[in-house]
Amino acid sequence: MKINKVAFYKTIFILVLLFQMYIPSFKFNVLFQLLLLVLFVLYEKPKIALSFFKITAPIYIVFFLGFLGFLVFNNSITQALKDVFHFIKPLQGLLIGFLFFQIINDKEKFYKTIILTGVLSAIIHLFIVVVFTDFTSGSVHAIRQYTRDNFLELFAVFFLIFYPIYYKKQLFNSELKRKTILLLLLISCFFYFSRTMIVASIILLMSVYGYTKITMKSLKIISVILLFIALLYTYLFSVKIDRNAKGYEAFLYKVKIAPSEIFKTKVDRENHKDLWDHWRGYEANRAIALMDTKPLSYLIGVGHGSLVDLKFKAPLSGEKDGMRYISELHNGYPYVLYKTGIFGLLLYIFFLFTLYYKIHYNSSLETVLISAIGLFYFFTTITITGIYNTQDTIVFILGALLFFTNKRN
Repeated sequence: MKINKVAFYKTIFILVLLFQMYIPSFKFNVLFQLLLLVLFVLYEKPKIALSFFKITAPIYIVFFLGFLGFLVFNNSITQALKDVFHFIKPLQGLLIGFLFFQIINDKEKFYKTIILTGVLSAIIHLFIVVVFTDFTSGSVHAIRQYTRDNFLELFAVFFLIFYPIYYKKQLFNSELKRKTILLLLLISCFFYFSRTMIVASIILLMSVYGYTKITMKSLKIISVILLFIALLYTYLFSVKIDRNAKGYEAFLYKVKIAPSEIFKTKVDRENHKDLWDHWRGYEANRAIALMDTKPLSYLIGVGHGSLVDLKFKAPLSGEKDGMRYISELHNGYPYVLYKTGIFGLLLYIFFLFTLYYKIHYNSSLETVLISAIGLFYFFTTITITGIYNTQDTIVFILGALLFFTNKRN
């Protein structure tokens, strides 16, 4: 029986995305994706456009820069393998997205595939929320206990809405089906109660309407948004919000502490409230403090296999006795700096800027989305390590979009 290549690779792509979201073993996903790529290359013998390597070259270089610090500072090989997995993961994601849709070679099928995967994810999410959540507690934390955020579903919403606007064609013939899918995705997105998803949706919305281009009109829009944010925080800091509050008030408390959670570095370890409310800032500060003891690390990084000493055993990753030494930081900028030095950090920022600047070339939906992803990673790098997040699925979408823009060019 002859296998339909398009259907086969579309199915495998969906499985990759679902495994990425729902199988907690990061090593399993990296090895599974690596195996897929090896088999793909051996079987398909693909040709990859030079333009793809030109745009992705910075993060390839960042990956190899990590070996400099590894050699200079004589880091543990076992720990280095963990970092190699972290830094190779986005490279694999980009290649899978690019190569699979080079075979599928159908833009409409790409958008439908992401929407279909988003629907499957939304069904799984809402099932978890309904079955496992104790709604009587009135706690937002209880709803988010098993599911923190899901950017794939968010992108699926925007694909469903804006594909017809850009291409004057509906992805689904039945209007009832389209509205049902959209409602399901919106309800699921709402129940994530994710601050990061809210910001991501604003970035996507501004991008698809062209407001992220540097023009006088976009600067006015951004000024209005910044004014709104300033007024919101003025209000939040003028009222007392209980840290242990439930429901909507708990969400507002999370919004209130968001800036200091990331940027506050002077934290009292003995004060658990202060420590956990500003954990991202604390771990980043510890990384910089350790770099101060090795001045060369600012140039080449401490390398793959380097660990950050928290100076106490923190209850992380379900470890019974806690973890004193960690490999990964929540804030991706000090993380990349710590591992690969200032050159690695500048290359990473340059890569994101290259993605963002795509919106200035033309206004196809693909270039707009690539630009939005660049801005998305600019933001999420601060909060959840950006492109190096272990559960990130958007990098697969980015790889496919790079194929379609290359094909168009």
